[in-house]
Amino acid sequence: MPFDATTRRDLLAQHADAWLQVGLGNINREFPHRPNLSITEPGPYPTHRERHPVFFGSYDWHSCVEMYWMMLRIMKLTPGLLGERAARDGIEALLTHEGMATELATFNDPASGGMERPYGWGWYLTFAHELATWDDDDAQRWLTRTVGLADLFAARFVGWLPKLHYPQRIGMHSNTAFGLARSWAWAEREVERGDATLRDTIRDAALRLFAGDLDYPAHYEPSGADFLSSALAEAELMAMVLPEGQFPAWLERFLPGIAGSKPDVLFHPVMITDTSDGQLAGNQPEPGGGVRGNCGCAARW
Repeated sequence: MPFDATTRRDLLAQHADAWLQVGLGNINREFPHRPNLSITEPGPYPTHRERHPVFFGSYDWHSCVEMYWMMLRIMKLTPGLLGERAARDGIEALLTHEGMATELATFNDPASGGMERPYGWGWYLTFAHELATWDDDDAQRWLTRTVGLADLFAARFVGWLPKLHYPQRIGMHSNTAFGLARSWAWAEREVERGDATLRDTIRDAALRLFAGDLDYPAHYEPSGADFLSSALAEAELMAMVLPEGQFPAWLERFLPGIAGSKPDVLFHPVMITDTSDGQLAGNQPEPGGGVRGNCGCAARW
């Protein structure tokens, strides 16, 4: 079945309202969760919701941010859904000035300097960009509440990237290229507002870290609990940052054979055999070609 833009829009139209309800349920679901907490002194532990009164839902902080983004994206692309009013009310009830002040204070804690870097930072900037580019009264009001944390993450990227000499090329959260790609749209928006610092920092880092990559061993993907393709994450980022006209030659060097749909692993979706076990993924060819992946997250790989 083709998976072109028309097919994707048709799938969205069929499932948009159900997916919107999934998002609303998740941003309100406090348990189970995986708190990300550094303890620096004795005393009672703050709860996950006390530290994150806006993004406490889902299993972890970045997943909750993704759920907010998904809801915004769905409502922007398919207005007038049956569940839209409830979704807007749900976001309004949680995404408050007071709640965002607490989120900002949590990340301003010196013990939290590297928390959610770079995956959560990138997803938050994606979320903020979705708000910033939606001509909608609710979205613009929510943007005023979220921009402070976006500015913090942008500043942290600017401080961190020049010191980064060894990128992570794995299929999980700490993948460097994926986090930078998720931040690129926000960085370009900042250029339009007169500040090119984040964009230039991301571009400089990407070219320094990845421009010389050759013959990437994508045939080894996926491994372990991968839910990203490291090869495609890097290629996506370089398509964004390379000067116009230079990406095709870089891609040919990076993934020789890509024009002939090689390696096969990059052109076939994984198969999920046990959605309850997030640590099972495989790279086993199926009889008809393709790859069998046994990780629930691998559906996103």
